[in-house]
Amino acid sequence: MWAYLRHHEKFMRTLLKGARKGRMSQAELLKARDYHLQKISFFQHERLIHLWVTLFIALFLLLTLGFSMLHKTWTGLALSILLLILTTAYVVHYFHLENGVQRFYALYEELELLSQ
Repeated sequence: MWAYLRHHEKFMRTLLKGARKGRMSQAELLKARDYHLQKISFFQHERLIHLWVTLFIALFLLLTLGFSMLHKTWTGLALSILLLILTTAYVVHYFHLENGVQRFYALYEELELLSQ
């Protein structure tokens, strides 16, 4: 997902660079803006799904930690550690996804200004 996000951002920055130099017509700018808006909606959906998954994994982590405190077992501890690692990975992934979408918003605003 991160590579896909970087690839699209690089593509859009190349388009914007050409647009700033006057290499794109108004129609091409509008088409690029609409294409970028479609990608933003895809990534927003992806971001929402990952938010839900992250929240559920974190909830399971908290439930497992609570259970492990009441019933001290190696299995509960192992599951808590596994869920902590998984939660950390999801938070990092969500962080990158969120920041990528925020950068996409800035690119969209620049496209919007150039297409007026």
